[in-house]
Amino acid sequence: MTTRDQIHKWFFYALGLFLVWVLDAQILNRLPVLGTIPMLLPLAVVSVAVLEGAYAGAGFGLAVGLLWELAYPGGFGGLVFGMALAGMITGAVSQYALSQSFLSCLLCSAGVLGVLDGLRILRILFLQAETLDVLLQIAVPEVVLSLCWTPVVYWIFRRIYRRVGGTKLA
Repeated sequence: MTTRDQIHKWFFYALGLFLVWVLDAQILNRLPVLGTIPMLLPLAVVSVAVLEGAYAGAGFGLAVGLLWELAYPGGFGGLVFGMALAGMITGAVSQYALSQSFLSCLLCSAGVLGVLDGLRILRILFLQAETLDVLLQIAVPEVVLSLCWTPVVYWIFRRIYRRVGGTKLA
């Protein structure tokens, strides 16, 4: 692929990310279900990583982590590295152990969301701000609700992948 083709491809992935971010930050943020709001940005990282592989997943995860840290308050910078790592690991797992399918995306999404909420729970428990049962009452519905949005996010990035993904433009 030429440099122009690469720019073209990642421009469309950035448009897909913008669409997911608007849905996440502007629409779903105002409509909590059971007191929780789904996280769609990790689903975007996993979707692109499953479709494009480990290297592209790491790069896209880095960009998503940076967007997440800059667009949402209360970040400490760890999501930039965390999303890059999540993209790399899920891309490698889907390349070598699973396949480029929706089921792989769903499994990897559950893993990434579980790790993210697990780390949040550990941080809050370490600060002794709340008890485990209260935190689980928030984290479990959040993960389940986020997983319900996996088909939508995967569909967006699958459409982009079918048009310009992989080496299709070469």
